[in-house]
Amino acid sequence: MNITVEKTLELPTAVLIVRELEAALKAEQKKRKHFYTVIDETKKMEFINGEIYFQSPAKLWHTQAVGNLSQLLSAFAAENKRGIVATEKLLISLSRNDYEPDVCFFAAEKAETFTPKQMQFPAPDLIVEVLSESTARHDRVTKFEDYAGHGVGEYWIVDPENEVVEQYSNHEGVYELILKSGDGHIKSIVIQGFDIPIRAIFDKNSMMESLKRILDFTLSNDA
Repeated sequence: MNITVEKTLELPTAVLIVRELEAALKAEQKKRKHFYTVIDETKKMEFINGEIYFQSPAKLWHTQAVGNLSQLLSAFAAENKRGIVATEKLLISLSRNDYEPDVCFFAAEKAETFTPKQMQFPAPDLIVEVLSESTARHDRVTKFEDYAGHGVGEYWIVDPENEVVEQYSNHEGVYELILKSGDGHIKSIVIQGFDIPIRAIFDKNSMMESLKRILDFTLSNDA
């Protein structure tokens, strides 16, 4: 049993607390329904713990990191038929919150259930969030716990300012740090065979070299 639940049950007012929580969550769900009516395809919007958040325009280093990584992941996933990759505007709907991750990956088995007109999606297998001043707290706290609790197998937090990536693996609903570095290679846990230089996330030339290796490797295997 969760330690918070155990502590609550020790209180004589436990039933009153639960009633208050149920009322608060019911009101929150009304806000969430409103969110679905106002969500705009031209804006990045998320529903987090009862509030609607709009993301401000991204800095260049943010968009470059998202672009570099999404190109590499997309090429590898497509060439090896591993699944699909999406960026930013794909809405992930979890039990309480709705997110639009910077980059996410769905393994083929899960992706095959999606339909062309689908607008809300389940928890991905890999999520990458690129830090910015306005999103850092959510990326490191709320999303960190939510993604882990909903079974996202792997989570990367990319710091474009310091050019460092953190890689987390999900173990029974809790993320464990397995890599934090600005150099060397990063090897995905859930995408078998995806192994890139960390510099390729931040540097266009390194990204292009890595992309060429992915495509050349696929072509050589098909020959």
